[in-house]
Amino acid sequence: MNAVAIGPLVFAPDRFAAILAIFGFLMLSEVLARKVDKRYSFWAWGATIAFIIGARIGHVGLHLASFAEEPWRVFAVWQGGFRLEAGVVAAVLFTLYFFRQKLRLALWTAIPAAVATYIAIFILQLTAGTPATPLPTGNTFVTLSGASFKPNDLEGGPVVVNLWASWCPPCRREMPMMADVAANSDEAKFVFVNQGEGRDTIEAYLVTEGLTLGNVVRDSLGEFARHYSVPGLPATLFIRADGTLQSVHVGEISREGLTAGVQEIQ
Repeated sequence: MNAVAIGPLVFAPDRFAAILAIFGFLMLSEVLARKVDKRYSFWAWGATIAFIIGARIGHVGLHLASFAEEPWRVFAVWQGGFRLEAGVVAAVLFTLYFFRQKLRLALWTAIPAAVATYIAIFILQLTAGTPATPLPTGNTFVTLSGASFKPNDLEGGPVVVNLWASWCPPCRREMPMMADVAANSDEAKFVFVNQGEGRDTIEAYLVTEGLTLGNVVRDSLGEFARHYSVPGLPATLFIRADGTLQSVHVGEISREGLTAGVQEIQ
């Protein structure tokens, strides 16, 4: 499954699993606070914050060189990028400190932690797996320059396809980074498939933002999104050399996530 859509909201499977796990963790901790000790309520919120901060710090630590170039991205948590192990360590340390005077109370924390873990694993298994969908070879599109474009021409090497639109805020945020990686990557070919906009609109956006994209394709009917069952924009498709889909990232992607996706299709 590429993403989970609830009304107008679209979530990547891992983020949806995290949201439900945190919700379950906080709700069960509230039950403990009412039945056992009211401090569990304060502990749960503190442990959640410690987990998120610790997981983020762990991710940043693994990619220091990348974040050093753009320090502001440390706070761009909406792009994803968390290290589970670091988050767990941070939450455990917070728990031991919080219950330092009554360590036996810390034993109860294993219950909401276990339930949260089960919820996350269950959701991830439920949404796991990306069908090896082939390229939409029966379709012909038009590039920004007016030339015809057939998706099957992409076979023979790894490809990254970005589905985007100029009206989409996260598309606009990630596009400068996407353009930079595309211009400096020899590991995959990048194709930017605009969804539903005309040539004038696309060109005006690129000129205004000062962006240079090598392969811009117009998909006026959104056929790429339908073919790959993508529920929202932006979406980044990682396609193997044989033309089959390896994975899809729905939503704004980070530089680290993009780099990791490219490595997976080598």
